[in-house]
Amino acid sequence: MATVFNGILFPPNQTLLRPSLHFPTSLFTSPPRKFTRSRPNPTFRCSIAKESTSSPPITRDSVPVDCVVVGGGISGLCIAQALSTKHAKSNVVVTEARDRVGGNITTLERDGYLWEEGPNSFQPSDPMLTMVVDSGLKDELVLGDPNAPRFVLWNGKLRPVPGKPSDLPFFDLMSLGGKIRAGFGALGIRPPPPGHEESVEEFVRRNLGDEVFERLIEPFCSGVYAGDPSKLSMKAAFGKVWRLEKNGGSIIGGTFKAIQERNATSKPPRDPRLPKPKGQTVGSFRKGLTMLPEAISSRLGNKVKLSWKLINISKLESGEYSLMYETPEGVVSLQCKTVVLTIPSHVASTLLRPLSAAAADALSKFYYPPVAAVSISYPKEAIRSECLIDGELKGFGQLHPRTQGVETLGTIYSSSLFPNRAPPGRVLLLNYIGGATNTGILQKTDSELVEAVDRDLRKMLINPNAQDPFVLGVRLWPQAIPQFLIGHLDLLDVAKGSLRNTGFEGLFLGGNYVSGVALGRCVEGAYEAAAEVNDYLTNRVYK
Repeated sequence: MATVFNGILFPPNQTLLRPSLHFPTSLFTSPPRKFTRSRPNPTFRCSIAKESTSSPPITRDSVPVDCVVVGGGISGLCIAQALSTKHAKSNVVVTEARDRVGGNITTLERDGYLWEEGPNSFQPSDPMLTMVVDSGLKDELVLGDPNAPRFVLWNGKLRPVPGKPSDLPFFDLMSLGGKIRAGFGALGIRPPPPGHEESVEEFVRRNLGDEVFERLIEPFCSGVYAGDPSKLSMKAAFGKVWRLEKNGGSIIGGTFKAIQERNATSKPPRDPRLPKPKGQTVGSFRKGLTMLPEAISSRLGNKVKLSWKLINISKLESGEYSLMYETPEGVVSLQCKTVVLTIPSHVASTLLRPLSAAAADALSKFYYPPVAAVSISYPKEAIRSECLIDGELKGFGQLHPRTQGVETLGTIYSSSLFPNRAPPGRVLLLNYIGGATNTGILQKTDSELVEAVDRDLRKMLINPNAQDPFVLGVRLWPQAIPQFLIGHLDLLDVAKGSLRNTGFEGLFLGGNYVSGVALGRCVEGAYEAAAEVNDYLTNRVYK
């Protein structure tokens, strides 16, 4: 259990006791408030426009394309690339309402600093590495030190999280009693599952005890979703761990059963082109995450249409779809055999309402809380001596449980995680603040957000008398991360089923509210969506 918290993310396929710190991609789903005093109304990648007064639509293609992917964020671009590389479907178009690709992946560079203001890294799983290699970025890949510690704030001190099983008896984040309770619970000595869908809090307290929840999993939920674990669904948000108990009777039993099943199943040989990361680490690129969407877009070429805002979807008597766009050239109509919507659920809801009210209603119920990314720098001497390792700030970053009296969700040590992110003698810190339990950030100015983060850091990482930080940027994302709340999977099934049952087969839903919020899960979900589109084209359209 990927994975951006959040403010920081624990990748979704890490163990519960070993979080790693990075923000998910497609993590943010609405355009940000930039580092200004103004509060512009948010716009979206795709939305319903006012009735056009321009001339009749221009039909671009006399022959329908196989697939139109709506949304040029990481999910949409990776679906298009997967269709091409895995399924030999090159007759694909990607449309994006903004004037650039990448969605909310936002890499900036100035004054010797390189920083992210959206998602910050990814877990280098094989699907992720396949996308990297197919995009021509293998030599640009950078990986964090797998031995770098992660920290959680508890009782005024940053305490390391266990990095390997041999660390479990010795780490001081939990008491001996808490460790024993967690061990017995993992073995199955705990109350049985209830007869309802459990929240993350309910599942963890029942299986692993109060200390694991309060000191590891509650900040973990902040790391992945910026969410409220009393409302997040264990089944939807952390399904891999949920299935361990379901399939094996306990977390340990499910783990052994999964290992046995994996060993009994023959796997194809690993792609020899892929790098071999060491240990549990996170990745990025030499010039930041933006290199990936830009590389994919470059390979797709003129199949990517920028500043194309979708205003209407209709199905033709032929069974194909007609998509109408507002573009810099006027209103354009595009015909296609399949459509994949990778836009946020609330935007998809508006577009789909004329087709299926039930699907639109289901999609409108997903919640996206606000999150702000605050990028600041201090001189190295501002770091407290007790936080240094061999005279340096080392590690992935830190998470802050809500009970510890700080507002900041977590902090990533950007200049320690990847090379060449800050000038010599400076440390670069990426901080996340807000989320489902702190929506009041929407009323704060950028200066107030910086002050809140700086005040929190001086309680545990920065010397109280250090000089003021150098502020690189503040981005407030009004609707950041979709919350996988109790009932999430049911709502998703309703939306998909309503489209399918009302004759809109070939219209697919994608993006982070479908696949998961981590960058790696968005890429894995892109491969899954591409396979679904290919299956439909092969067995329904070209049979």
